Amino acid sequence: MKILQVGEAVPNFTTTDQDGNTVSLSDYKGKKLVVFFYPAASTPTCTVEACNLRDNYAVLKEAGYEILGVSADTERKQKNFSKKYKFQYPLLADTNKEVINAFGVWGPKKFMGRTFNGIHRITFVIDEKGIVTKVIDDVKSKIHAEQILS
Repeated sequence: MKILQVGEAVPNFTTTDQDGNTVSLSDYKGKKLVVFFYPAASTPTCTVEACNLRDNYAVLKEAGYEILGVSADTERKQKNFSKKYKFQYPLLADTNKEVINAFGVWGPKKFMGRTFNGIHRITFVIDEKGIVTKVIDDVKSKIHAEQILS
Protein backbone atom coordinates (compact mmCIF):
# COMPACT_ATOMS: atom_id res chain seq x y z
CA MET A 1 0.00 0.00 0.00
CA LYS A 2 1.62 3.25 -1.19
CA ILE A 3 -0.36 6.12 0.33
CA LEU A 4 -0.06 9.54 -1.34
CA GLN A 5 2.17 11.82 0.72
CA VAL A 6 2.35 15.56 1.36
CA GLY A 7 3.87 17.28 -1.66
CA GLU A 8 2.72 14.65 -4.17
CA ALA A 9 0.34 15.41 -7.01
CA VAL A 10 -2.97 13.57 -6.95
CA PRO A 11 -3.41 11.48 -10.12
CA ASN A 12 -6.50 12.46 -12.09
CA PHE A 13 -9.46 10.15 -11.55
CA THR A 14 -13.00 9.82 -12.81
CA THR A 15 -15.83 7.94 -11.13
CA THR A 16 -19.49 8.55 -10.26
CA ASP A 17 -21.22 10.05 -7.27
CA GLN A 18 -24.35 8.92 -5.43
CA ASP A 19 -26.55 10.36 -8.20
CA GLY A 20 -24.62 8.80 -11.10
CA ASN A 21 -22.92 12.10 -12.02
CA THR A 22 -19.37 11.83 -13.36
CA VAL A 23 -16.83 13.35 -10.98
CA SER A 24 -13.15 13.94 -11.82
CA LEU A 25 -10.28 15.51 -9.94
CA SER A 26 -10.05 18.04 -12.76
CA ASP A 27 -13.52 19.34 -11.75
CA TYR A 28 -11.81 20.79 -8.66
CA LYS A 29 -8.84 22.45 -10.33
CA GLY A 30 -8.28 25.86 -8.73
CA LYS A 31 -10.14 24.82 -5.55
CA LYS A 32 -9.00 23.45 -2.21
CA LEU A 33 -10.34 19.95 -1.71
CA VAL A 34 -10.82 17.52 1.16
CA VAL A 35 -11.10 13.87 0.09
CA PHE A 36 -12.04 11.55 2.93
CA PHE A 37 -12.05 7.78 2.56
CA TYR A 38 -14.25 5.59 4.72
CA PRO A 39 -14.74 1.80 4.78
CA ALA A 40 -18.52 1.57 4.34
CA ALA A 41 -21.58 3.80 4.18
CA SER A 42 -24.01 3.71 7.11
CA THR A 43 -21.63 1.98 9.52
CA PRO A 44 -21.33 3.63 12.96
CA THR A 45 -17.90 5.29 12.78
CA CYS A 46 -18.27 6.25 9.11
CA THR A 47 -21.61 7.88 9.92
CA VAL A 48 -20.14 9.87 12.82
CA GLU A 49 -17.25 11.06 10.60
CA ALA A 50 -19.46 12.04 7.66
CA CYS A 51 -21.97 13.78 9.95
CA ASN A 52 -19.18 15.76 11.63
CA LEU A 53 -18.19 17.09 8.20
CA ARG A 54 -21.87 17.79 7.42
CA ASP A 55 -22.30 19.69 10.68
CA ASN A 56 -19.16 21.73 10.01
CA TYR A 57 -19.77 22.14 6.28
CA ALA A 58 -20.30 25.92 6.44
CA VAL A 59 -17.01 26.41 8.32
CA LEU A 60 -15.12 24.20 5.85
CA LYS A 61 -16.67 26.05 2.88
CA GLU A 62 -15.83 29.39 4.49
CA ALA A 63 -12.20 28.17 4.70
CA GLY A 64 -12.43 27.51 0.95
CA TYR A 65 -12.77 23.72 0.93
CA GLU A 66 -14.82 21.47 -1.30
CA ILE A 67 -15.48 17.98 0.13
CA LEU A 68 -15.64 14.51 -1.43
CA GLY A 69 -16.40 11.34 0.51
CA VAL A 70 -15.20 8.06 -1.03
CA SER A 71 -15.92 4.40 -0.42
CA ALA A 72 -16.31 1.32 -2.59
CA ASP A 73 -20.07 1.29 -2.00
CA THR A 74 -22.55 1.30 -4.90
CA GLU A 75 -24.30 4.46 -6.07
CA ARG A 76 -27.51 3.20 -4.48
CA LYS A 77 -25.90 2.63 -1.07
CA GLN A 78 -24.17 6.04 -1.25
CA LYS A 79 -27.45 7.72 -2.27
CA ASN A 80 -29.31 6.16 0.66
CA PHE A 81 -26.53 7.22 3.06
CA SER A 82 -26.48 10.77 1.67
CA LYS A 83 -30.26 11.12 1.68
CA LYS A 84 -30.68 9.74 5.22
CA TYR A 85 -28.11 12.11 6.73
CA LYS A 86 -28.61 15.06 4.32
CA PHE A 87 -24.97 15.47 3.25
CA GLN A 88 -24.26 18.66 1.29
CA TYR A 89 -21.25 17.14 -0.48
CA PRO A 90 -20.89 14.29 -3.02
CA LEU A 91 -20.17 10.71 -2.02
CA LEU A 92 -18.20 8.85 -4.67
CA ALA A 93 -19.25 5.31 -5.48
CA ASP A 94 -15.79 3.96 -6.29
CA THR A 95 -16.82 0.37 -6.93
CA ASN A 96 -13.88 -0.25 -9.30
CA LYS A 97 -11.50 1.28 -6.69
CA GLU A 98 -9.90 3.71 -9.18
CA VAL A 99 -9.85 6.59 -6.68
CA ILE A 100 -9.10 4.31 -3.73
CA ASN A 101 -6.05 2.88 -5.52
CA ALA A 102 -4.92 6.29 -6.84
CA PHE A 103 -4.65 7.53 -3.24
CA GLY A 104 -3.24 4.22 -1.99
CA VAL A 105 -5.78 3.63 0.77
CA TRP A 106 -6.61 -0.03 -0.04
CA GLY A 107 -4.61 -2.61 1.87
CA PRO A 108 -4.31 -5.02 4.79
CA LYS A 109 -6.30 -4.22 7.92
CA LYS A 110 -6.78 -6.02 11.23
CA PHE A 111 -10.07 -6.30 13.03
CA MET A 112 -10.93 -8.64 15.90
CA GLY A 113 -7.81 -10.71 15.30
CA ARG A 114 -8.33 -11.26 11.60
CA THR A 115 -6.48 -9.68 8.70
CA PHE A 116 -8.23 -8.67 5.48
CA ASN A 117 -7.94 -6.09 2.70
CA GLY A 118 -10.06 -2.98 2.93
CA ILE A 119 -10.24 0.79 2.78
CA HIS A 120 -8.20 2.66 5.37
CA ARG A 121 -9.89 5.67 6.99
CA ILE A 122 -7.60 8.42 5.71
CA THR A 123 -8.29 12.02 4.70
CA PHE A 124 -6.31 14.11 2.21
CA VAL A 125 -6.28 17.89 1.98
CA ILE A 126 -5.38 19.03 -1.53
CA ASP A 127 -4.46 22.51 -2.74
CA GLU A 128 -5.70 24.40 -5.81
CA LYS A 129 -2.98 22.81 -7.97
CA GLY A 130 -3.86 19.22 -7.03
CA ILE A 131 -0.98 18.76 -4.56
CA VAL A 132 -1.49 16.97 -1.22
CA THR A 133 -0.89 19.45 1.62
CA LYS A 134 -2.03 17.28 4.53
CA VAL A 135 -2.64 13.60 5.21
CA ILE A 136 -4.76 12.66 8.23
CA ASP A 137 -4.23 8.97 8.89
CA ASP A 138 -5.39 9.03 12.51
CA VAL A 139 -8.92 10.27 11.85
CA LYS A 140 -10.95 11.15 14.93
CA SER A 141 -14.48 10.87 13.60
CA LYS A 142 -16.11 13.10 16.25
CA ILE A 143 -13.73 16.04 15.61
CA HIS A 144 -12.71 15.41 12.02
CA ALA A 145 -13.47 18.91 10.70
CA GLU A 146 -11.28 20.32 13.49
CA GLN A 147 -8.44 18.01 12.36
CA ILE A 148 -8.79 19.29 8.78
CA LEU A 149 -8.80 22.95 9.81
CA SER A 150 -5.95 22.77 12.35
